[in-house]
Amino acid sequence: MVFQPIITLHSLAATGFEVLIRWRHPQRGMVPPDKFIPMAEASGLIFDIGLWVLEQACQQLHSWREMFGPDPLPIIAVNLSPVQLEREDFLDRMDDIFRRTGVSPTNIEFEITESALLRHTDTVDETLDALRQRGIRLAIDDFGTGYSSLSYLDKLPVQVLKIDRSFVNALIENEQTNNNTSEIVRATIALAHNLGMTVVAEGIETAQQLALLQSYGCDFGQGYFFARPMPPIDATALLHKIRQQ
Repeated sequence: MVFQPIITLHSLAATGFEVLIRWRHPQRGMVPPDKFIPMAEASGLIFDIGLWVLEQACQQLHSWREMFGPDPLPIIAVNLSPVQLEREDFLDRMDDIFRRTGVSPTNIEFEITESALLRHTDTVDETLDALRQRGIRLAIDDFGTGYSSLSYLDKLPVQVLKIDRSFVNALIENEQTNNNTSEIVRATIALAHNLGMTVVAEGIETAQQLALLQSYGCDFGQGYFFARPMPPIDATALLHKIRQQ
């Protein structure tokens, strides 16, 4: 597991982390998630992997609470697979993790892709409603890369919209080629705010991208401009530094 800071764009302070996973293979070295997550989803292993990630995240939150005392804990964002949403035993397994670690669900944010959110089966709808009732924040991940209709946004129980890195990467290109990416990003942020959502921009890598997103009123950001995904010990050191400021 590695942790990538989520940054408040108006103050540039870290407000939370997204938990990501890497596979350290004995022969192939570090395998990125786009190489093994599809296989894990196809085989069904993603359900147990997802629960393991959630438990590790909660254990880290518990450790930070022991270390830093009653100060507010950061939000940790965990990716939620469509397979997990559709499993009837997911909620029981999730609740057991919260009980054993002593972590409040309000410190967790689940990131879910557009396509997963739009699977309107009874199980998915009931699971989303149950997550909201527990105080878990829900985020639409990689927004803009799927095929969903904007008309669904006001019907989904989500509080956070994450703009895909492909749009952020194209912002500078927009300045050079007069394409419409900046207007799309600006309109997406405005729409999300009008629906009561906060917005996170993924993949910020340059000061120019940051300045544009700040001018558009984007709330939060992630990307190599701020920090690469880091091991838990470095995330702990970052929290310690923040609390000393």
